[in-house]
Amino acid sequence: MERIAMSQKERDWLDWLKRARDQKMTQREAAERMGVSERWVRKLLRRMKRQGDAVVVHGLRGRASNRKLAAKTQKQAMVILREPDWHDFGPTFAAEQLAKLHQIHVGKETLRGWMIEAGMWQPGSRKIHEVHGWRPRRSAFGELVQWDTSEHDWLEGRGPVRYLVRLIDDATSWSWGRFVERDATPFNMAVLWEYIERNGRMVDVYTDRDSMFTVARRKGESEEERKAADRLTQLGRSLRELGIGSILANSPQAKGRVERSFLTAQDRLVKQLRLAKVSSIEAANAFLEKEYWPEWNACFARPVEAFSNLHRPLSQAQDLAAILCHAEDRVIGNDYTFSFSGQRYQIQREHVQAGMRRQRLRVELRLDGELKARYQGRYLTIAECGARVAAPPAVLRKPPRKDHNAGGKSAWMQGFFDRPAPALWKLIREGK
Repeated sequence: MERIAMSQKERDWLDWLKRARDQKMTQREAAERMGVSERWVRKLLRRMKRQGDAVVVHGLRGRASNRKLAAKTQKQAMVILREPDWHDFGPTFAAEQLAKLHQIHVGKETLRGWMIEAGMWQPGSRKIHEVHGWRPRRSAFGELVQWDTSEHDWLEGRGPVRYLVRLIDDATSWSWGRFVERDATPFNMAVLWEYIERNGRMVDVYTDRDSMFTVARRKGESEEERKAADRLTQLGRSLRELGIGSILANSPQAKGRVERSFLTAQDRLVKQLRLAKVSSIEAANAFLEKEYWPEWNACFARPVEAFSNLHRPLSQAQDLAAILCHAEDRVIGNDYTFSFSGQRYQIQREHVQAGMRRQRLRVELRLDGELKARYQGRYLTIAECGARVAAPPAVLRKPPRKDHNAGGKSAWMQGFFDRPAPALWKLIREGK
């Protein structure tokens, strides 16, 4: 006798059909129990005479699906996945890149099965890691932007690209960033400059406590005293002048959105740069702008059009070149010069005015290397002075004799007042 595998639902259907066949219940009652029409129950009863109990089993069971991919497609996909550049691709990302680069459209679960069968993917058990309570997202685009840098070998040794500066919106996950030479203040300022030109000024930024963003407490200083002192870094000053608030995170988990996005980038972006044969920082930034950010924002970010936009345009008084720079205050000397970075600069005669001596002016070293000096809101024309004349070196003198006049025992004055002197009248005559 043939064994027929059935589900519980199919066994229940067979029971209702047999009862209707044996007239233990009406066809209407059987249809209500089965959730189908009376017409379908009558059709199944007619088939039951020919097929027996197998009438409740779907006719396609055990047959290949009409939507099954051709063996040729599977072979093409597996040949590509065995190439060296694809050795560490997972099923999900591999399915995306096969469709994008080779027009091979395969579902990620289908591809997962192929890779497991070929020994190219090892399914792992899901483990519950340490859970951190999630902070709710902000409600508007530009209300809070998380800002961080990831150090990683992005080109896998093909070029000196190690630092990715990223800004990600807290409400939408919309992202922008650049590869930079160093994780230093000027390069972070340049990335912020591009973000503001694209979107405007955000309300707040959320950063870590790196020395670029905050000044550490001095020895024996409390947190309240540090805040009262109001010492700012160059980036802190720039944010204040732009009217952007700064929130400092107390742990990496606090800014988890940007931290998790770096984990995704260290997997996906590294592989995409490998497939694109990128080997320089210029080409890597071009790939970010044209390929990666549009793809990321389309796949992982929420539509920014669905959120209110709190980005603000720059005011007429705000000049990015004058704000995003290294700025210091200097004192004007009596000769109308000031010093900066070990060099002396002269204020040109046409910009000298009364009362300028011993006053402060602002010196700005721009990101393009240009040096500007501003006094009372007006930029001055300056020029480098010649090198300062060094003070003459101190004359080296011989050390005094340690035995000279030791203890006041010198005898050269002895008998000086005992010598005979000429008469006074004789001295007067000689003086005439």
